[in-house]
Formats: sequence, structure tokens, C-alpha cells
Amino acid sequence: MAEKLIDVKDVALKNNCPECFSKDGLRLIFKQKIRETKFYKSITSEISHEMTCKTCNSIIYPEQWTDDIDLVFEYQKKAFTPKKASTYLKKPYWIVIATFVILVALILFLVFFLNLQLPFDSLR
Repeated sequence: MAEKLIDVKDVALKNNCPECFSKDGLRLIFKQKIRETKFYKSITSEISHEMTCKTCNSIIYPEQWTDDIDLVFEYQKKAFTPKKASTYLKKPYWIVIATFVILVALILFLVFFLNLQLPFDSLR
């Protein structure tokens, strides 16, 4: 099962970077987890965030945030609307389900309509 994070929202912030003190490169990225297998693709409700500075190419961890950055983050977090959690069933899943239904229908047809003698019926 492959899990990956997709970028849902990318916000440019006007705050100073705690590393290089630049006002231009600070970015806040909200990500949402997606699980994908052969049979389905699922968007989860699990959200993560990452703050980076494009000027100094560094990740800004929450311990480094100033009070201003923290206030802006809380505002952006409230304004953020994630993608709705959902599941998409892929073609192999439907093939397996259709095969199972056809096999059950075939067995029922053989048993009820053709009066198939089952091996344990002869023991009576």
C-alpha cells in the first residue's frame, strides 16, 4: 500500500524567516495523505503542514516560529479546507467483485436449476 502526501494549499507568507530574516521566501504548505493500492485510491482526512523558506532553502520547524508566524499559521489553518475524505474503487476491484458474483450465480444455477446431485446427498 503506497501512501503519499499531496500538496493541497501553498501559501506565501509575508513574515520574516527565522533563519535568514528574508520577507520574501516564507511558504506554508498544507498536505493531505493519499493511500493507493491495486484495488482502490483513498483520500484520507489526515492533514500535515510544512513551512519552508525559498530564499535560504531551509525547513522552518514549529520550535523556530515567532509569535507572528504562529498567529498567521493559526489563521491559515482555520481558513484551510481540505479535500473531502473519499475512496475511489479501481477497475481490478470491480473485476474481482464481478467474477465472484458470476461464480456464485453459476453455482446457484447448477444446484437449483439443473438439480445437480451433490456427493453428500448420496449418503442418505
